[in-house]
This record gives sequence, structure tokens and C-alpha cells, in this order.
Amino acid sequence: MADSIMSKAATMEIPINSNGDTGTLPEDDSLEQYQWSYMLDLQQVMVSGPNLNETSIVSGGYGGPAGGIIPTSTIKGSSNHNTSTEEFSRGVAVEKLDSVKKWGINTYKCTKQMFSERFGRGSRTVDLELEAQIDVLRETKNKYENILRLATALINHFQSMVETQQALGDTFTDLSQKSPELQDEFGYNAETQKLLCKNGEALLGAINFFVSSVNTLVNKTMEDTLMTIKQYENARLEFDAYRSDLEELSLGPRDAAAMVRIEMAQHEYQIHRDKYERLRSDVTIKLKFLEENKVKVMHKQLLLFHNAISAYFAGNQQQLEQTLIQFNVKLKPPGSDKPSWLEEQ
Repeated sequence: MADSIMSKAATMEIPINSNGDTGTLPEDDSLEQYQWSYMLDLQQVMVSGPNLNETSIVSGGYGGPAGGIIPTSTIKGSSNHNTSTEEFSRGVAVEKLDSVKKWGINTYKCTKQMFSERFGRGSRTVDLELEAQIDVLRETKNKYENILRLATALINHFQSMVETQQALGDTFTDLSQKSPELQDEFGYNAETQKLLCKNGEALLGAINFFVSSVNTLVNKTMEDTLMTIKQYENARLEFDAYRSDLEELSLGPRDAAAMVRIEMAQHEYQIHRDKYERLRSDVTIKLKFLEENKVKVMHKQLLLFHNAISAYFAGNQQQLEQTLIQFNVKLKPPGSDKPSWLEEQ
């Protein structure tokens, strides 16, 4: 029936009169019914789109064998997999967007609080005792860094002097062998310079040990405490920012929407308050242990520095060696700082 209709529609002639108007088509109820059904189906597809769950894909062309028909139900699994992947990606994007939004709000509040404090319009939470201890630590660190700079300069200058003494002793030894008339004089001057060089290397070992220990105290122990202090100061700023926000909302209207905002602000305030108090406790504990460690380390290192300097300039080689043994200072063998032959290659 359909083949006859299609063949009839394909061979039908449309007469056109002299005015360009189409003539009257022959009456055919089956053809009009087919055209009306076709237009309804086309309108449905254009409005709602094709329903792939109820249709089939024909691979062999129109009117092909039934074996070329692929039911769309076989690709449901792939469609579901793509849908789950898209939902996961969408969830990750939403999570990142929420994180950026929270970061932006937090940055805005903290910046507003910082400018308010700087221009004297806002209040800030102050722990006078803790702030005083932090100021003392920063001042102490600056002074200890100056000690490190001066001690390092002393090492460099003294190293140059020891190398000069070593070269001078070698020269005296060479001249004592080539000048028989001044052999004794060159000889004992060479021995003196070699002894001074040996004692100078011992003193350099003690000063290097002093600098290494103070450097660990300043750039590791103190720096770690200052990092915690920085986190504490940031938490203090966030706490004051959310505290000021809660105070402003509390002074406003008390309608339903405002109460919701106040409740959310109270929740954020409590979170940042707990964080602030936790970091304040951490700073207090670290400052206490840092002070104890500083006294212990510096007591030992200052005693080493004093005994080594005194023994060297007093010419007491035995006391200098005992000082190194007492503080467990190990001297590097001569030439240990120079790269090996393989490393030079």
C-alpha cells in the first residue's frame, strides 16, 4: 500500500495554468491521509526531537533488509556512562567555583578589616603579653642574624690569615734549605708559622661549629616559630573580620532573612574563633620551648667561642685542643673542601 502511494505521488503531474496557478489535484483520500500523517510526524520531531529510545537506526538505507536495523537500546550503556562522566565533571566544577567564591568573600572581609584597623575605624583583638613576646623574638632574631654575619666575616678574614701563614711557612722552609748561612733563622720561623697555622685551623673549626649551631637556631628553630606566628596573625585578622561582620548584622533589622544571615555569620565567627585560639595556644607553647632551647644552645656555644679564642691568642695549644674535645668539635682534614680528581674531571 505504501509503495503504491509513494510511486503514485512520485509520478503525479501538477498542471499549471497560464497565470502560474496550480491546477486542482485529483482527489485521492489515501494520498491526503498520508501527507497529513507525514506533516504531523515532522512537526512532532521538530518540537520534541526524535525519541531514540523508541526508534531504530537503519544502516542499509531506506527499505533495506531487516538485518541492517540497529536498535538504539544497545547504546544506552554508553549514553549512561557519558552522562555520569558529565555529572562528575559538573560536580568538580561546582566545587571549584564554591571554593573560589569562599576565598573571594574571605579575602574581601579580611582586606576590609585590615584597612579599617589601619585607618583607625575598626577594632582588633590584642593579647598584650603575647604580642610583647613576639616583638622580643623578632628583635632577638635580628640581633642573632647580625652575630652570624660578623662571625662569618671573622671566619673569612681568619681563613685568609691562616692561608697566608701556611704560604709563609712553606717559603721559610724552602729558604732554610737554600740558605745555609740563615738555615736556623729560617727554620724556627718556619716552625712558628706552621704551629700558628695548625692552631688557626683549630680555631676555625671551633668558630665554624659556633656559626653552624647559631645558624640552625636562627634560620630553622626561630623561623619555624615565626611561621606559626604568621599563621596566628592571619587567623587573628580573619577572626576580627568575621567578628565585625557579626556585630554589624546584629545591629541591623531582625526579619527572617536577616536572622538567617546572622545565624550563618555566627557559625563562621565560631569557626574562626576556634582557629584563632588554637593558633594562639600553639604560639605560646612554641615561644616557651624556643626560649628554653635558645638558652641551652647559646650557653654551650658562647662558652666554646670564649674558650677557643682565649686559648688561641694565649698560645695555649693544649687548652685549645681540650676545648675542641670538650665540645666534640671535629676538624676537617686539610684539603677536604677541595673537589676530588674525579669530580674535577
